[in-house]
Amino acid sequence: MHDSPDCPGCATPDLAFAAHDHAHCAHDALERADAVTQAAGARMTPVRRRVLEILLEDHKALGAYDVLARLAQDGFGNQPPVAYRALEFLVEQGLAHRIQRLNAFTACVHPGEDHAPAFLICRSCHAVAEAGAAAARHSLEAEAARAGFVAERVTIEALGLCPNCRGQA
Repeated sequence: MHDSPDCPGCATPDLAFAAHDHAHCAHDALERADAVTQAAGARMTPVRRRVLEILLEDHKALGAYDVLARLAQDGFGNQPPVAYRALEFLVEQGLAHRIQRLNAFTACVHPGEDHAPAFLICRSCHAVAEAGAAAARHSLEAEAARAGFVAERVTIEALGLCPNCRGQA
């Protein structure tokens, strides 16, 4: 999905903010999600699949209630646990990420891969790009180790303006 010439915007954070048709890489992401869940012995139910499809539609993070509203439109019910369970499953399987700053979720652009993401969040349009942050993560882990601390989970979120919103400012 990420090296697809049909969707360069999904591959790199600098292009993720640009307008592009990423239907091809969304399709590839769904196929990879099926492979990831199958390899883990997990099951991609219709609700889980639809939630992932919703997250893949745009490069924006969505809150659980936004996802729930979409699920209700599609006939999956409107009980909050439906959305929360599906989102939790997707995060556990490495198919989505939780954006703490926004209390929202976004599809992972590297499903099934061990990676250290950082999230570039536009404070104006709420677009989100996933950028590599391995060097920052290693640096933070080294500092933590010097303090005798073991970091179990690291989330890096940068808030700013995407190129489109900077141009409008």
